[in-house]
Parts: sequence; structure tokens; C-alpha cells
Amino acid sequence: MNFDYNHYVPCLRWKMGEYQAVWRLTDTTKKMFTPLIQIPELGWDFENKTKAQTIDEHLAPFAKRVYAKWGRQPCFVDLNLIAPSERMENGIHPVRFIFDDLRAINSQAIPVTALHRDKAYQTEVKRVLSKDGSGACLRVPIELSAKSTFKTEIDSLLSTLEIKPSDCDFILDLGSPNFVPLEGFLMVIQNIVSVFPYLNDWRTFTLLGTSFPETMSSIKKGGEIIPRHEWRLYKMFVDSFREAGLRLPSFGDYAISHPKVFTLDMRLVKPYATIRYTVDDAWYIIKGENVRDHGFSQYRKLSQRLQESRRYCGPNFSWGDEYIQKCANGGKTGNLTMWRQVGTNHHIVKVIQDIASFYAS
Repeated sequence: MNFDYNHYVPCLRWKMGEYQAVWRLTDTTKKMFTPLIQIPELGWDFENKTKAQTIDEHLAPFAKRVYAKWGRQPCFVDLNLIAPSERMENGIHPVRFIFDDLRAINSQAIPVTALHRDKAYQTEVKRVLSKDGSGACLRVPIELSAKSTFKTEIDSLLSTLEIKPSDCDFILDLGSPNFVPLEGFLMVIQNIVSVFPYLNDWRTFTLLGTSFPETMSSIKKGGEIIPRHEWRLYKMFVDSFREAGLRLPSFGDYAISHPKVFTLDMRLVKPYATIRYTVDDAWYIIKGENVRDHGFSQYRKLSQRLQESRRYCGPNFSWGDEYIQKCANGGKTGNLTMWRQVGTNHHIVKVIQDIASFYAS
């Protein structure tokens, strides 16, 4: 694993909408980014008040699915959404199970860890490192990086894992903060990064964050523009970091999702039909009625609205854009998972284009 600042790192919860979006990308596009794959949390059966699956059932298809949808290219794999107490039926830790499976298909997956994960998790990551020699990815929330004990905690974890910074990818995770005003937030982050331990030694360095809305309930019906503050901030970072002589980070985001995970009883939820469409410095979110009462046929009108707008990139831009055109012209309307696939596919292509255009200018 080795990439520089003109590479893209999207954080994706590996559900059908996301992995199908990745699968439909061209091989050329796939070389331009490395996904941070979060294994989804265990589902919940609200009717029976129990887990929808056992941990074995939940994790069993993961490695084969990574191979089928992503291949053997490098990727980061994070089990942060799996409860620390979970163990497979035979007693082994989920980290061991996942990476044994990934190793069996010759995947170049890299385990993700963080400062405050428990001893069992870190022990299993160390085991993966000793078997694969692939290095590790350290994902650190911004609030921890500002602590006076940050370097001490970094050194302790590196010692525990018996790994050097040069064998470790570093992701500084902003989460979903209040970015405004951008200039003030820029100075806060730059002050933190300027005293960052081993800044020039990490194998790769990525800045991850998003301003995507937590839910669609606050979005007005029709079309609404939501600023992509993380992308605007990143471009400011590059200019400011260059002037200060600091290492330039790669850009990472959460695609068309918010990092907060909701556990919802779908019997009670009436989700809206939305098209989440990434444009220059923003998202254009087109919102219709709830699909439970009004169905999916409304996506034809939503697609037509996007197609007729000056923001539509055209059917040749991505698989997702082609799907939008076909839907607008009377084709399949899909379901919520399909539209997550459409939006994610378009988003990845758009961001890769944005990064290339920015560094070429």
C-alpha cells in the first residue's frame, strides 16, 4: 500500500448499495481510490427483539463479497461497528475470522485499528500483521489528536503492535463536525497537524470527514443544495499546508452517507424517495414523497427533474448517471438500495474527477 495526496479514500459501509456501486466502476476508476470498508453492524429484529443474524451468519459472506465486488486490490477493513464483546460460535474473535477469510482469497486487505480499542482487538490485529506483513491502518478521531497525551498513546499502540509509522496508514477522522466558519476550522486542524507525531513517516496520510446531512427529514421537498464543506475545506488545506511546508493529506469522505449509524424499526419508518447527486462543491438532493405511501414510480419525475437541470453530468459520466437517464425515460425505478447504488457510483466518479482537476489546475 502506498499512495500520495491525489488519491481518494471513501469510507463505505459495505451494504448492497455501496458494494454494488463499487462493482460497477471501471477498472481505471478503481485504481484511483482505496475504500475504507466498514463491516456493517448486526441488524436487529424488532418484532422478536433479537439480533437478525448470528455473528457467524453476518460475517460469513464478507470476504467472498469483497473479492467479487472489489477484487484483490488493497483496501482498509474496519470492524468498528461490530460490538467488542462479539465472538464467533467457535469462540474466535471476528477480526481473526475476517482476515483468515480474506487471506484465503489472497486479498490485500489492511486491518484498521484505533487508540482505544480493547486488548483483544489489538491482539488480533497484531496477529494479522505477523501473518500478512501488510501493515496496519490507524484511524484517529480529531478530538483525540488534540490531547496532550496523543504522542504517548500513539507510541504505546505502535509498540503493542510492533509496527513502525512507515508501515502504518494514518487516517485523521473529522467525523461530521461543524465546519463553519471554514477559515476558523482550517486553523484549528492546521495547528493540530503541525505538531503531529511522525507526520512525514506514515505510509499514507488521509483526512476524512463529511458534512452530509444526518437524515433526509430536514431536506425540503424538491431540490436543495447542500454544501460539501469537507471538499471546500480540503482545497483550503492544500493551499495552507503547502505554504506552511506541511505534508499534504489524501482526501476522504463518507460518500453520500452520514457517519452516524441508526438502528431503525422499518415497520415504523416512512423513508423518502431521494436522489443524492454530487455536484461541484455540493450535493444536489432531490426529494419526493415517502415511498411507503407513494411508491417508487415517483423516481421517474425526480430523475427528469435532475436530467433537465444544469447540474446533470450526462449519461456517459458514470453507470449511475446512465441509470438516471433510463429511469427518466420510462425505465426501471428501482428501490432505495438501488438509488443508494446510483448516488454512490456517481459520487465516487465525481470526487475522483474533482481531485484530478484540482491538482491539475
